[in-house]
Amino acid sequence: MGCGTSSSVKDKKSEKALKAALVIQNWYRGRSAQLKTRQRYALTIFQSIEYADEQGQLQLSNFFSFMLENYTRVLEEDSELVTHLLGSNIQDKDRQDYLGLIDVPDSYCGPRLQFPLTFTDIDLLIEAFKQQQILHAYYVLEVLFETKKLLQQMPNFTHTKTSPSKEITICGDLHGKLDDLFLIYSKNGLPSVSNPYVFNGDFVDRGKNSMEILMILFVSFLVYPNDLHLNRGNHEDFMMNKRYGFTKEVLNKYKLHGKKILQILEDIYTWLPIGTIIDNEILVVHGGISESTDLNLLHRIERNKLKSVLMPPIPIDGDRATEKENKVGTTITARGIRRNGSLSEQLTKHEWEQVITVFSASNYYEEGSNRGAYIRVSSGTPPRFFQYQMTRATCLRPLYQRVNAVESSAIRMLKERMISRKTDLIRVFQLQDCSKSGKLSVGQWAFSMENVLGLNLPWRSLSSRLVTTDKDGNTDYMSSFQDIHIQKPVKEVQSTLIETVYRYRSDLQMIFNVIDSDHSGLISMEEFRSMWKLFTSYYSVCIDDSQLDELAERMDLNKDGSIDFNEFLKAFYVVHKFDKLNKSDTKDA
Repeated sequence: MGCGTSSSVKDKKSEKALKAALVIQNWYRGRSAQLKTRQRYALTIFQSIEYADEQGQLQLSNFFSFMLENYTRVLEEDSELVTHLLGSNIQDKDRQDYLGLIDVPDSYCGPRLQFPLTFTDIDLLIEAFKQQQILHAYYVLEVLFETKKLLQQMPNFTHTKTSPSKEITICGDLHGKLDDLFLIYSKNGLPSVSNPYVFNGDFVDRGKNSMEILMILFVSFLVYPNDLHLNRGNHEDFMMNKRYGFTKEVLNKYKLHGKKILQILEDIYTWLPIGTIIDNEILVVHGGISESTDLNLLHRIERNKLKSVLMPPIPIDGDRATEKENKVGTTITARGIRRNGSLSEQLTKHEWEQVITVFSASNYYEEGSNRGAYIRVSSGTPPRFFQYQMTRATCLRPLYQRVNAVESSAIRMLKERMISRKTDLIRVFQLQDCSKSGKLSVGQWAFSMENVLGLNLPWRSLSSRLVTTDKDGNTDYMSSFQDIHIQKPVKEVQSTLIETVYRYRSDLQMIFNVIDSDHSGLISMEEFRSMWKLFTSYYSVCIDDSQLDELAERMDLNKDGSIDFNEFLKAFYVVHKFDKLNKSDTKDA
């Protein structure tokens, strides 16, 4: 009897423990799924905004095309401005014109490169950069001149071959993420004759170590010109650098010789090959291809004439006819490159699935947001994929903390996009609010957000983070803006002007940097007005000139007739009230 009772009690305890374990397990799985969903939505926000910015680049490119098409008229009105916008600052100077005036002092304790370069210099440079040392401008310029000389001998497409015993590693965008390059070299080995690499563009911008990445890649290229291949990306472009940070990085690190470095880099970009062809089967090119891509044409073009994707060449007679004749289809397949194929030819499913995108910058949007990757390929075998992620202290935090950080950053970016279109959003909200109740259904609110912002996002799912919803499921649409506003530089200025300047602040900053040819951070009042006049004439922005003049006058705080545009943009700083709440939540967590 006693034994039977004891056994029954044990069984009941085991059953309760099992039920408790199942409850905990189900809760954990549900919680993990919820966090993964939130993380996925955050990444979707980052990606949608980035894609929208890419379209903005096309719009800016069209703006410069507009400038070219109206060149004569604009030149008559403001020849100096056009020279700033469309002219090149590069002057034909040889090596000694730059290097002859630069001394490397004995006090310099950074890496000293020995030309001709060897494998030792690659290792020396990597170790120095790991110690956060800065390479002296003299050596930077020497590397740049040597790189340009070698690149000028390269074809538009470089060819390389693999074998069953010799793989080639393909790396995608690095965007100034030096730690990712270190990690790739650590996991995969340094470049060598037996360990070749293809780096597929976008080495610079966004990250804070673009110069160090360029130096490592260029030095590696000079040591192994047949085994390290560099393709040009859309950020190997002096205009893009003005917008996305590399220009600023160079000028901050090389205050005395930064302008010279940028001038030579502008020229080097144009000589970078368009792509790499591996085993005459795999085409590695930045940004992909279209069905009208013609490799025969791309092999023949003079690539060094394309200074910037944002500033197309001036069209000449016969260009349009030539373009029509050259639109012949090219298909990239797993078995080879078909040239001059018919546009009606369709890719097979197998051929389509060999189209691969590789991105090598981890934590691109935010710490913990994404992994980086590289690919290893060799003849006769499927490609092998390797993923990694730099792990800092933030990446070692619990999952919910990492998701909170990524999500908060994404929501912040999205709210800034919303506030820049506040007037347009309110107009659309009110058009749908027939009863003038101040409320819309979640579906109507989501439709309005998508219609105005043009971001392909799961607005219904995101509504809980962006707008207040009542118990009946209706949104108080004005609450979309209750915890965020643009800091107004002038109280009397129209809200539409403030939103317009904020919405186009990146484009205006880029044009400002082009006009500011001496990189002083200042432009004259006349240049500012001319810039705005050209900008508004293309973008069809209806802003009263007197309002803009008043704003510009008030921003010229010291009344010296010049505008510090960085300070001007800071006046349009977005204030997030919810940031304080997020910080307190993080402390509590």
